[in-house]
Amino acid sequence: MCPSNPYDAKGLLLASLADPDPIIFFEPKRLYRAAKGDVPEGAYTVPLESARVVRPGTSVTVLAYGAMLYEALDAAAKAAEKGVEAEVIDLRTLWPVDMNTILESVKRTGRLVVVHEAPRTLGFGAELLSLVVERAFYHLEAAPVRVTGFDTPFPYTLEMEYMPLSHRILPALLDVARA
Repeated sequence: MCPSNPYDAKGLLLASLADPDPIIFFEPKRLYRAAKGDVPEGAYTVPLESARVVRPGTSVTVLAYGAMLYEALDAAAKAAEKGVEAEVIDLRTLWPVDMNTILESVKRTGRLVVVHEAPRTLGFGAELLSLVVERAFYHLEAAPVRVTGFDTPFPYTLEMEYMPLSHRILPALLDVARA
């Protein structure tokens, strides 16, 4: 689980606790003070395998999760100023992954950018690209692109240089949309 906001964090955690399978729950520390939102007091769950379209668009599909969702949204807003309407999807969970929402979007836009903060090599973005290409190859109008962390050990003192922040995502959105 990779929640990007307080509501999803509680709902996904309760869904994880109720699920009979083992689940790894990622908590991006960067979101502790950055993501704010209302959280109901009572019990509720966010269904596992339920991605959410956070920003509708028609030019390119952007997949992100956790802290990178906000970077993708910022890049999408800047791309809109240049005439590129990116559809941003918050994956919420990595496995199970909501392929129906992803494929529906990719088939509509014909383009895909995946954003994650892990290194590029062996990162989950490669799996997402593979899943999309296997199921929607003939719908793609441009090569899918990953915007990721670098293939180096994570440098805590240079975190902002390592992360795929908005300024690195924007060129990928524009290039893929215009390819």
